[in-house]
Amino acid sequence: MIDQANDGWARRLMEVRQLMAEQAASLDANGEFPRDNIDRLRQRGFLSLAVPQQYGGAGADLPRLQQAVAAIAWGEPATALIVCMQYLHHLRLAENAGWAEPLRQRVFHDAVERGGLINSLRVEPELGSPARGGLPQTVATRRAGGWQINGHKIYTTGVEGLSWLAVWGRSDDARPLVGTWLVPADSEGVSVVKNWDHAGMRATGSHEVVLNNVRVADEYAVDVWAADAPPAPDAEQFRLFANRHTALLAAIYDSVARAARDWLVTWLGTRIPGSLGQPLSSLSRVQEKVGQIDGWLLVNRSLLEKAAQLGFSAIEANLAKVTITDNAIQAVNLALELTGNHGLSRQNPLERHYRNVLCGRVHTPQNDSAWLAAGKYAFQK
Repeated sequence: MIDQANDGWARRLMEVRQLMAEQAASLDANGEFPRDNIDRLRQRGFLSLAVPQQYGGAGADLPRLQQAVAAIAWGEPATALIVCMQYLHHLRLAENAGWAEPLRQRVFHDAVERGGLINSLRVEPELGSPARGGLPQTVATRRAGGWQINGHKIYTTGVEGLSWLAVWGRSDDARPLVGTWLVPADSEGVSVVKNWDHAGMRATGSHEVVLNNVRVADEYAVDVWAADAPPAPDAEQFRLFANRHTALLAAIYDSVARAARDWLVTWLGTRIPGSLGQPLSSLSRVQEKVGQIDGWLLVNRSLLEKAAQLGFSAIEANLAKVTITDNAIQAVNLALELTGNHGLSRQNPLERHYRNVLCGRVHTPQNDSAWLAAGKYAFQK
C-alpha cells in the first residue's frame, strides 16, 4: 500500500516501516507503551498528518493517512492503532461544529507542536461498548463555571501517552445530557490503572482510567445532547465515519497479515529439509497455499482502496471491515499451517503476528453487528 508514484513519500513510508519494526519484538515481550516509536513519528510529522493545513498540519487526504497507518502497522501494529485513533479524531474534529474554536485550535496546535495525542474513553466495566446501546455510568455534574466528572473506563488505547481524553458520559440533570466531555489528561483526579496484559497488541497500553472529581470548564462539554432527544441521524456523516474507520483501522490488521506473508515467503525460500534437498518454496502445495494468501490480501487491497475513496455506504463499509480482518486472520492462520512448530516458536515473528491479527475482530463493528445490519437492510429493499 506504499505509493510508489511519489518517491519522497514512499521513502518516508519505508523508513517508518523499518523504524517501527526495530522494537516490535521487545514491545510485544514487555508490553510497554511505545514511547520511542511515538517520538520518532512526532519528529517526522506523522502525528499531525490529519490536522488541517490552516492549523499548521499536513492536511493529508484519507489515502495518504491509510498508507501511513499501514506502514506503521507493518512494523509495529500497536503503535499504528494509537496513530489511527489520532487520525480519526482529527478528521472528525475538523468537521464538528460543536467544539468551541479556541479549544479546537488548542488540540490541533498541541498535535502539531508537541505531538499531543487524543483518543476516546468509551468502554465501561458495566456498560461495555456504547456501540451496543445504553447510558454510560460516567457522570458529569454541573459546578460553578463548569463540570465535575466521575467515572471508570476500560480499554483506553494509548492512555499512557495521551494529552486529551474524549470522555463518553452523561450529566446528572433531571433531563440528562449524553455525549463527549474533553478532559486534559494531566487534570487532577485522572488516574491510570495499568492492567493491560493481553495476548496481542500488547504495546497499546489500553489500561483502565478512573476519573475522580475531575473539573473542566463549561466549553469542555464539546459534543453533548439531551439523552431523550438525540440529534437526527446524519446519514452522510455516518457514512463518512464508517468509510474512514474501515480505511484506517482495517489497514492495521491487513498490514499485520502482509508482514506475516512477507516473513513466510522468505522463510519458505530458505528452509531446505534434508529429506527434500530443496527449498519448501519449490513444492506445488506450498505455492498453492501462498497463492491463496495472496488472493485474500488482493481482496483486502481492493476493499481498503475503495474505503479510502469514501466509496462505500455505511453498511458496506462495516461489511468491508469485518471481511478485511477475517481475510487477514485466515492469511496468518494458513501461514502457521505451512510452518508448523517453526511458526509457533517465539524465535520467529509469525506467532506474534497471529496474536496481533486476532485483535482485529474485537474492534467495532464486530462481525455479528455488521452482518445483522446488512441482513436487515437486505429485507428492506
